[in-house]
Amino acid sequence: MKNVVLGRTGIEVPQNGFGALPIQRVPLEEAVKILRKAYDGGIRFFDTARAYSDSEVKLGEAFGTGYVDRKDIFIASKTKATTPDDFWKDLETTLTNLKTDYLDIYQFHMMNTCYRPGDGSGMYECMEEARRQGKIRFISGTAHKLGIAKELIESELYDTVQYPMSYLASEKEIELIELANQHNVGFIGMKGLAGGLITDSKAAMAFISQFDGAVPIWGIQRESELDEWLSYMDETPVMDDEIFDFIKAERDELMGEFCRGCGYCMPCTVGIEINSCNRMSLMLRRAPSKAWLSEHWQKEMEKIEQCVNCGKCISKCPYELQIPKLLRKNLEDYREVLKGNRKV
Repeated sequence: MKNVVLGRTGIEVPQNGFGALPIQRVPLEEAVKILRKAYDGGIRFFDTARAYSDSEVKLGEAFGTGYVDRKDIFIASKTKATTPDDFWKDLETTLTNLKTDYLDIYQFHMMNTCYRPGDGSGMYECMEEARRQGKIRFISGTAHKLGIAKELIESELYDTVQYPMSYLASEKEIELIELANQHNVGFIGMKGLAGGLITDSKAAMAFISQFDGAVPIWGIQRESELDEWLSYMDETPVMDDEIFDFIKAERDELMGEFCRGCGYCMPCTVGIEINSCNRMSLMLRRAPSKAWLSEHWQKEMEKIEQCVNCGKCISKCPYELQIPKLLRKNLEDYREVLKGNRKV
């Protein structure tokens, strides 16, 4: 496993980061066990957020109680705040949860605009003041929109940028990594498994290993998942002909208009769980489970019939998907599975 440097931050870590969103779904004791095993296995970069319910608390319990020397790990968190007051409330809560007096990287979460000094919002100035106080080391942002991510990088106001990056990314998205390198901005790759559509961790690791300056953060919920990523610390997959051909076939099958599950479109005006229902056909193919056919999901899928084509979801989708049309296609496919015309 090679080490990579996150641009001008100088942070050097193995190219194998821990995405701590999923640990909010497991009990505290289990989460602490998984986090500490990740550290013991060589992972040094951990990414969480104020929005991930108790994820920060679990990280704090794992690492803020003397188990590790604080300088030996790098912790990134995020705030969804859009006002200075909320910014400071979030930051203090995050530091308390993590049981630390500083963050290595603090990120504006899911940015729809590139905050700049003097833009009237006061948000970038909050980051600068937090850095001056020693509460954060580096200023960063996360985005799902390609244009915003490019603006963050090219502004040179942000030390790192976090953006979805998997082998299903478009060529323009992949070019973001090189753009970040050109501007000496660290690149943090989220959704490396495309929200569950990618099921081959070896290919996912081989893909991101091609790039310098990029740290993937794998969403880890189970110890068995962690074991896969830790196995690559000693034997890291490389992009050989077999993996290249596999990824090409995957891209041929999945590239195009598919839902990434980011949830920007939510909430739906009529209560459709868009970010799940709009991926149902793919999930039935890629991660088949009879659980998708439960009474609960049948009711959720039937809500698609209530769509009123208000267009609010389309206006909020960073990938400009025609969501009502895709929802109806997913419903048609789902009904075929229920009838037995398609197998799970």
